[in-house]
Amino acid sequence: MQKAADRQFMAIEEGALHLIASMLTTRNGEVEAQGNCGLQIGGIMNAARTEVRIQREPELLGQTVVLIGGSSGIGLETARRARAEGAKVILTGRSPERLRRAATELDAFSTAAFDATDFKLLERFFEDLAAPVDHVLVTGPGPYYAAMADFDFERARRDIEAHLLLPLQVARNAVNRVRPGGTGGRKVTKGFALISALTAATPAMAKNLALELAPIRVNVIAAGFVDTPLSAELLGDQLENRRNQLRNTLPVGRVVGPADVAALAVHIMTNTALTGATYDIDGGQQLVAA
Repeated sequence: MQKAADRQFMAIEEGALHLIASMLTTRNGEVEAQGNCGLQIGGIMNAARTEVRIQREPELLGQTVVLIGGSSGIGLETARRARAEGAKVILTGRSPERLRRAATELDAFSTAAFDATDFKLLERFFEDLAAPVDHVLVTGPGPYYAAMADFDFERARRDIEAHLLLPLQVARNAVNRVRPGGTGGRKVTKGFALISALTAATPAMAKNLALELAPIRVNVIAAGFVDTPLSAELLGDQLENRRNQLRNTLPVGRVVGPADVAALAVHIMTNTALTGATYDIDGGQQLVAA
C-alpha cells in the first residue's frame, strides 16, 4: 500500500499548465537563495552559509495561473511559487474555508469553490473567466486502491473521472482560454490495477494532446512519494516510518516535498521548448527498493 501510494503523476498541458515552487524568496524582483535550499546560482558551495543574489525580472510577471485544487498540497505550493514569480493566481477547490485561507495568504486574484469532477461546473468556470490565462494546474483527489475481490466499480468509475477524464475536460475547456505557449497540469497516482492503468495512459495522453493542442504545450510530471497532507491522510500513523525509510534509502538522503515538485513545474512553465514529455521527480526512488 505504501509503495502504491508513492507514485504520482502530473500531466502538464501547454498553453499554460505548470507546476510548483523552489525554495526562493523574491523581493522587488530580487531573488535570494539561502543556506542548503537545494539551489546554487554561481559561486562555490562550501560548509559555510552562502547567500547568492541575482537581479532579474520575475519569470511569470504579468501572467495568470489557474490552480484547480489550489487550496492545499502541491496546488497551494505551486500557487505560492507562481505568486513569488510575479503571477496572478486564480484558485479553485471544494472547501470554501481552505480557499479563503489560501486566497488571503496569496492575495489571490479570484477563487471559485466547486467540485472539478462535476464537468458542467468545470465548463462554467472556464466560460466565466474574465480574460485569457497563461497556465492551468489541476490536482486530483486521493487514489482508489482495492484488491479485485473487493473492487468497487462505482468508486473505480469516479476515480477514472478524476484522474483521466478530468484532464481531458480541462484540456477541452481551456483550449480557448489559455494563451498560446502556456501550459496545463494534472496529478494522478500509481498503485494497483486501476491506478497503474491510469498512470500508464497519462504520458501517452499528454503526447497526443501536445500535438492536438499545439502551440499549447502538454507535459507530465511523474513524482514519487511527496510529503503532502494527502500522503499524511493515506498513510496515517505510518507516515513517519515512511519518511524515515525514504531518508535512509533515497540517493538524495531526504524526502521530496511539494516545493521540489513546484520548482520543476515552474521550470516547465517558463521553458517554452518543452512539450509532450514526462519528467520524473522522486529523489532516485526508482533506482532503489524504496
